[in-house]
Amino acid sequence: MYEYRIVIVDDGSIIPVNTFLVGLPVYCLRHRVNLGQGAALETGFQYAFKCGADIVVTFDGDGQHVAEDVRTIVKPLMDGEVEVVLGSRFLEDGVSEVPVVRKMVLRIGRLVNFALGGGLLSDAHNGLRAVSREALEKISITENRMAHASEILFEIKRHRLSYREVPVTVNYTDYSRQKGQSGVDGIKILFDLVLHKLFR
Repeated sequence: MYEYRIVIVDDGSIIPVNTFLVGLPVYCLRHRVNLGQGAALETGFQYAFKCGADIVVTFDGDGQHVAEDVRTIVKPLMDGEVEVVLGSRFLEDGVSEVPVVRKMVLRIGRLVNFALGGGLLSDAHNGLRAVSREALEKISITENRMAHASEILFEIKRHRLSYREVPVTVNYTDYSRQKGQSGVDGIKILFDLVLHKLFR
């Protein structure tokens, strides 16, 4: 059994999340206003690094991910094989019934990432990933909102960090579908990425 701590970043929710965490072994960090998922991850990364974490696993709060996959995704890091592990719902052993529109958005995102220099991955926008302390020290997220997923890939390439994709399960529920990216969101992400590449 791995020793781990759970850190929740409350990104400006109307009712503070820590209201529901009384008595649970969970650390809760809170943004007073909603800044976006990228900003929440950067807050979590900084906190974990200051606390001396050896490995950080990002885990979306929309119910899509499966806790059992954490063991799978940290193993290559535990074995010292790579510095970053990225989950993929599209590898052979991955389990997912991706909605058609969502699959199209993800495929376009995959090609955009490749075109902008982020590498050609099977699943460029999977929120389940594991990062070593060495990689954590180098990766900096400046994209506050959804373009952060591509920015992380750019950072991996920029710092020449070794990485691997591993198959994971992604569950689609009514709630997770509501939280997912729409076509309009995809356009916004593309716009943010182009600005990021032009002005970084």
